[in-house]
Amino acid sequence: YCLLRNKNLGAMSSPAISQEQIIQQFMRMRSDVNQLAEKINQLELELREHTLVVDTIEPLDPSRRCYRMIGDVLVERTVGETIPAVKSNRDGIAQLIKNLNEQLAQRQRIMNEFQTKYKIRISNQSDRAAPAQAQKSTGVLA
Repeated sequence: YCLLRNKNLGAMSSPAISQEQIIQQFMRMRSDVNQLAEKINQLELELREHTLVVDTIEPLDPSRRCYRMIGDVLVERTVGETIPAVKSNRDGIAQLIKNLNEQLAQRQRIMNEFQTKYKIRISNQSDRAAPAQAQKSTGVLA
């Protein structure tokens, strides 16, 4: 991470923050955003699984036996009893994903504002590789 000095940093009304603290806070923000995105991906997989289950068992006879995993216990139920529970779980997961996506957008916006405020630049691997390649090519043709 590169941090450009802000000339007005000392004139701000908030207490002075060291560059290390700014970078650490930015890294924490970035980590939180990444963790939230991973959680959303996990929930989207669960949502797909629930949808697949509903699509598979809905055409079946409601009195047919089926087995459902609740926690670590396999429970015998009928299709008619299972479909509403799975649909309810699916809808709850969909709502949770919607809420987490809103939180993710808000945290990304806050992180971007923080990055802009303190002029934080993220140096990528490609930024480091470009100067190295420029040094390798000396202009000699073989």
